[in-house]
Amino acid sequence: MNQRDDHDARRRLFLQRASVGAATLGAFPLQGFAAGHETLPFGNGERELVTYPGKRPLLRVTTRPPHLETPFSAFSEGAITPNNAFFVRYHLANIPTRIDAKTYRLRVGGHVKQSLSLSLAELKALAPPVEVVAVNQCSGNSRGFIEPRVFGAQLGNGSMGNARWVGVPLRAVLEKAGVLPGAKQVALNGLDTPVLPKTPDFIKALNIDVALSAEPIVAWSMNGADIPFLNGYPIKLIVPGYFGTYWVKHLSEIVVMDHAFDGFFMSTAYRVPDNACQCVPAGTAPTATRPITTLPVRSFITSVAGGARLPVGKPAHLKGIAFDGGSGIRKVEVSEDGQQWREAALGKDLGRFSFREWSFDMTPQRKGEFKLMVRATNMKGDVQPATASWNPGGYARNVVETTRLVAV
Repeated sequence: MNQRDDHDARRRLFLQRASVGAATLGAFPLQGFAAGHETLPFGNGERELVTYPGKRPLLRVTTRPPHLETPFSAFSEGAITPNNAFFVRYHLANIPTRIDAKTYRLRVGGHVKQSLSLSLAELKALAPPVEVVAVNQCSGNSRGFIEPRVFGAQLGNGSMGNARWVGVPLRAVLEKAGVLPGAKQVALNGLDTPVLPKTPDFIKALNIDVALSAEPIVAWSMNGADIPFLNGYPIKLIVPGYFGTYWVKHLSEIVVMDHAFDGFFMSTAYRVPDNACQCVPAGTAPTATRPITTLPVRSFITSVAGGARLPVGKPAHLKGIAFDGGSGIRKVEVSEDGQQWREAALGKDLGRFSFREWSFDMTPQRKGEFKLMVRATNMKGDVQPATASWNPGGYARNVVETTRLVAV
């Protein structure tokens, strides 16, 4: 048996034992199987490609808990990121491996008129379902490119994805419970738990005005199917326009509070400098911070990777994506020198929280290496910066991206 056959046989056995479906990841320790390697373009960038239940080969960041990054080539497949290519991020190592949808309950309590324990059927019956196409991006996406480097997972550009989510508005759940006057925040918890007693639970909080707005939804469907187990089955909080840290997986508890939640993942972690650029001089500490919230405007070339070879004198059709925190994309521009910018054609508008595809035609005129830069402008007039900013968490990177190509 050759190495590939052995890998396939082990994976088939794994899937059989795991009884892979929407409600289980298996009865034994969760693991992935190696499927190759990929090297990201920064120091110590070699990553193993691994397969997990319901996923194509993804880049392994950590094993316990599973932290898997999408290979960037997947974003060239279209504006919607396939479920099996969607990145995976957990904070706590005790993650559920079996969930029975029939007995699953969403508990709602705190500063409300009545506490609730909702089954999935009851949740789905609360209000007419709504749909939103929205980008989920990890706060530390692209951290590996930050200089000087900072502590944390050294991520490439693949800790993001765009999907079509269906669920009920979070405010419908809160209205069913009856939010009392004086409510300040809503705390949200999932089924992943700490290994050690002193490790803080992963709980996030939204200001009450955000929680009661039209945007956040409690979703059960992703791209027309059940949400994949590793992405939060059976229900996941979707906060369009906000970084993924708020998108709580396996959502199990909602607590309305009459004061600000001060848990670790709000008061200490996932905070940025409290200024317009969310940045400080490299290597320094901010004097004041605030919780990270919304996505800045961003864009990428997806149809070619760095080092790709393009024929001289032949038209090249380039494609990419752009997105922001919900104002929508006004324009995308491409440049070969950072001075002259030409506007790309925007693709179909799937909604203000979605990836917006763009395309651009160019013809290399002479042999040799050249660079392409892409920048987006949103409807508010925010433009990607030409130089990268820095903060100690390596959060919210949105500098103009440069792809180096070779004309042959």
